[in-house]
Amino acid sequence: MSTSASATERRGIPAAAFVEDVQTYLSQLNLDANSALAFLQERLQQYRVVEMKLLAQQRDVQAKIPDIEKCLDVVATLQAQKGTGEAVVADFEVSEGIYARARVEEAESVCLWLGANVMLEYSCEEATVLLQKNLENAKASLEVLIADLQFLRDQVTITQVTIARVYNWDVHQRRLRQTAASTSES
Repeated sequence: MSTSASATERRGIPAAAFVEDVQTYLSQLNLDANSALAFLQERLQQYRVVEMKLLAQQRDVQAKIPDIEKCLDVVATLQAQKGTGEAVVADFEVSEGIYARARVEEAESVCLWLGANVMLEYSCEEATVLLQKNLENAKASLEVLIADLQFLRDQVTITQVTIARVYNWDVHQRRLRQTAASTSES
């Protein structure tokens, strides 16, 4: 008998069914073993494609978190220096591999790169709030991606086990047919 996993789907990823009885599974789907194996292999490939996409998203989010934290540190440093009369000397990247040194006297605002060729000027307080929100969102997104990847790995494992069970069942059935054919000939 075929029973479905605890969740039927997670964010568009279909759950794999654990197959307890291959004979019942094949008769319910009205498939022979080879067709079932082809279907399961295709599903496994789909899971692999989704896994690659999720891993790429995970790498992107993991790369953003340190950048956001670094920006928060810079804004905090500028806020701490505000009112002290001291200038902050910083090296910043102008272009890939090209840096310039800047001397910041009193920073009332900062410019944040938002992406898509957009940069906006914010007060230090607004920038801190925005960066904190972005950091929280990135961490939450990372947690969701990790959970999705775990769910996906579970589905891959279930599908691989099902493939092995169907294959082994088919081999066993062929041996039984061969044995039956050889004993009837004798």
